[in-house]
This record gives sequence, C-alpha cells and structure tokens, in this order.
Amino acid sequence: MKHRGRHRRHRRGRALRASLAGTALALTAAATLISTSQAAGGETPGALSSITSAGGLRALQLRETSADGVGLRTLTAEMGGGVGLDEVLGSANHVMRGEADCFSTEKDNLPVEPVAARAYCWEPGDAVDDRWIPRSVTTSRDNRVIASGWTHSGAERVTPDGAASGAGTRTGGADDEGLARVAFVDAGDPSNLRYRWVLLVVPTAGERGFEGLRARLGGMAWYQDKLIVTARGPRSRGGQDDSLYVFDLARFLRADVTDSETIGRSGDGWSAHHYRYALPAVASYSPPRGRGCDAREDEGVPCLGSLSLDRTSTPPGVVASERPAPGGERPARVWRYALDVTADRTGLLATGRASRAVPTEAYETEASGVRGVLAHQGDWYVDQAAEKREGHGTLWRQDDEGAEAARCAADEADEKSGIRSYACWGRHTASLSYSPESDEVWTLTDPIPERVLYAVRLSDVTGTLD
Repeated sequence: MKHRGRHRRHRRGRALRASLAGTALALTAAATLISTSQAAGGETPGALSSITSAGGLRALQLRETSADGVGLRTLTAEMGGGVGLDEVLGSANHVMRGEADCFSTEKDNLPVEPVAARAYCWEPGDAVDDRWIPRSVTTSRDNRVIASGWTHSGAERVTPDGAASGAGTRTGGADDEGLARVAFVDAGDPSNLRYRWVLLVVPTAGERGFEGLRARLGGMAWYQDKLIVTARGPRSRGGQDDSLYVFDLARFLRADVTDSETIGRSGDGWSAHHYRYALPAVASYSPPRGRGCDAREDEGVPCLGSLSLDRTSTPPGVVASERPAPGGERPARVWRYALDVTADRTGLLATGRASRAVPTEAYETEASGVRGVLAHQGDWYVDQAAEKREGHGTLWRQDDEGAEAARCAADEADEKSGIRSYACWGRHTASLSYSPESDEVWTLTDPIPERVLYAVRLSDVTGTLD
C-alpha cells in the first residue's frame, strides 16, 4: 500500500447507578442483539473498488415520493400548528448519565484506541429495555443537539414517555412492533444531557391523519432542518423492503391526548401512542417499483444499512452502506447521493428524470460486517464489526489506494510474530456521525446491558492510523 502521507499532500485537506447495574448484570446473558462479522480485525480490506457498471449503479437508484403538502398543512393546522425543536428540547424529561456514572458493562464497549473524548449512558429505564433497540445517531451542525433513532422489537409494550403510566411501566394491548422513535438530546451543556422521545409518523389520507412508521431504522443524517433515516420493514411505503424517509424538524406535531395507545386522531384530539410529540415524514425514497432489496446479490438492490452526512462534498451529500447478509462474505457497497440545496427542497435528495435520485459515486469495500460509514474530505471511514461477538471492531479509513486503521498498542508484544491487530474500535457499534464544529465522530452501541453513546475526535482517529 502506498505511503498515505505522500498521497494526502495532493488531497483537499484532512442512589440509580447501583440498581441499574444490578438489573444490567441480570440481563447480560440475554444480550443477543448483535450480528457477527466474518472479517478479522487484522485483515486489511484494502482499497475501495469503484462501481462503474450500468447495472450496479442502476440498482442504487431511488424514486422520490413526496407527502401531500396540502394534507400535511391541514393536519398541522388541526393539531394547533407545528412546533420547533426548541420546544421539544425545552420539555426534555429524561437524563443521561455521564461516563463516571456508567456501569462497567457499558464502559467496556468504549474504543481502546483512540480513546473516547466523552461518553454517556441512557436513563435506567431505556438502558435495560430490551423492547427498544438503539440503531442510529446524528448531530446538529453545532453539535448542541444529538438525535438517536430506536426501533421497537415487539412483544410487550413499555409505556415510553412517562406521560401516562410512568416511564418504564409495562402494559399490554397495542401492537408496538416495528414502531420507530427518536431521542432528541439537548447537549448544550456537556455535563447535563437531557432528552425527549418523539414518535416517527407518516401522514395518511382521511380523518386518522397519520400512522406510525413501522420499520427498522438503520442510519440517520441531519442537514439543515431535515432528518433523513433509513427504514426497513414490511410496512415501508410503496411496498418496498427498504426506504429513506425525510422528516421536517420545523414541523413537530404536539399530541394533546397522551393517555391513549392510538396513533392519529383520538376522539376530539390527537394521540401519538403516549408520546407528547410526533414527527411526520415529508418525503420518502424507495427502489423502483417491484424491486425489493436482496442482501445476497452483488448488483441487486441493496438492503440499506448505515447513513451519514458529508458536508465536505460539493454539493453536500449523504453516504450509505448496505446491510450485510447474515453469514455473508461478499464485498459491501458504499455510495453517495447529492443533497438538493434549492430553497424549497433543502435537505431532500437531488433528483433527475422521473424523480429518481442517482448515486454520484459508489464503491465496494472488502470489509465485511459493515456497521457504519462516514465520508470526509474524500476519505471513507468504515466501521467493521468484530469477528467474534465479544471482540472490538475496527474503524478503517479507505480510499482508492488502500486502507488504514489504528493499531492496538496492547498488541506490541506480537511485533516479533508479525501479527497486527487493528480491532481497537468500540464493541457493538451501530452507526457513525461526524460533527465538524467539535471534530467528533459519534456512535452508539445497542446490546443490553452495554448501551453507551460516545464521541471520538476525528483528529485523534487520523493521528493513530498505522
């Protein structure tokens, strides 16, 4: 592999803690939510390989479907008008624990090298609730707000927002399976993070007004006033397995009925399944009709996995990775869509003929078990899951010339044997997001009792590359 330093000169620049711990330890054996990877932490994936075939690029195209603007405006008016993010954050009713208050099973998931700049753990009820699974993370540009997407796995319902039966109260009744929610975290004071849950919904025709988005979230990107998420599920709009949904962060809907499991109109008011706020989708993107995703095909429609924002491209774009097939060993695809920057479409994907979004670049990476992807100043950062469930992952920086990762200092003893380990990244990570204002790469972990949200400085990542 070429020496990276020579190459880069020609680039564009570069009293609850104890009880929670007890509960968590009791649930350790049940933490089976992570898929394993076939790639070893010391095996370099090498250079990215460009996808240029017409069929390969065609498989990555998405068709845009916009929400009914008139209907959405009517719905918003009937619910008393849309509210902004400031109101949602001002009503934050959950508190995150700082790293010092995280228990050991959570802190064990932090990266070895480079070390986390800061880390937080969820409120007790969310940290050990196996019915809700954290899937994705993104931040506002100034890093003062963090958004984390979670998906409901089914089974019994947990009253979510403390609105009716108390946070963490188990109740029966409604079908929660597949519902998606977002924790909006007020991170303005790094020593006191607070968050509020918001239900993701899709507007519908008729009196009901909206329904819950029932899909497994995979990735998330935040640009201007738009939140973009990947969603997979049998009820995705348009009959497709996988879609991108776009939500307007200037249009939160306030529910006035918080003691009902209903989603939509409830008597003379509106309910969001016990949540105070709902966030409606304004657009979605799906593969062309009749083409569902297939994680086993090299050039078939990919099953969407991670998603993140790249502000350093022109225009800004979102980069995506495919969700790997269980036990699969074929290369994973990573690709980019440009974002529209016109006034009335800011935050939507740039589209052309037939309202289709076409990737502006696409590659294959030999890293298997990809859990997250970032692009920054022409480099691609790929989060590769560990070969074994309890192992640490690897964060690779790749381009069309090669791959690099932090070498674990703990493995210096293997120098004579020629063995190198790059499995220094966190364990069980589920997403990546970069905040340019703070130079922080954010990620989170999903198993119980090992859920932690943390940030590593990108400059520290590049400084430890081998």
